[in-house]
Amino acid sequence: MLQPYIPVLLLLAFVVANAVLILGISHLLQTSRPTAVKSAAYESGMPSIGNARQRFSVKFYLVAMLFIVFDIEAVFMIPWAVAFQQLPELGGVLILEMLTFVGILAVGFVYLWKRGALQWD
Repeated sequence: MLQPYIPVLLLLAFVVANAVLILGISHLLQTSRPTAVKSAAYESGMPSIGNARQRFSVKFYLVAMLFIVFDIEAVFMIPWAVAFQQLPELGGVLILEMLTFVGILAVGFVYLWKRGALQWD
């Protein structure tokens, strides 16, 4: 009964053992010599300016939402196109399903557009 799962369980055990082994060896072989320079925040080789806990503009989050909207659209449209091609008898239902999905994404896009996420100052 469990015979088909034995290779998967062996692979899982190997992966876990390998991760534990690598982490253990790196912990044993590390040399820790903390200095002020090593503890300082690093960003592109530039010295930090100001407080690291400053607030971000809302525009940053709006652009992130815009990226997510288009990313989700691309991720779901490719499998839908494959299903649409392979299931011609469900063509009408699949078209309505995709139109509903694109409509929901369009609402998110219009919201971001009205909030000014596409305006670059």
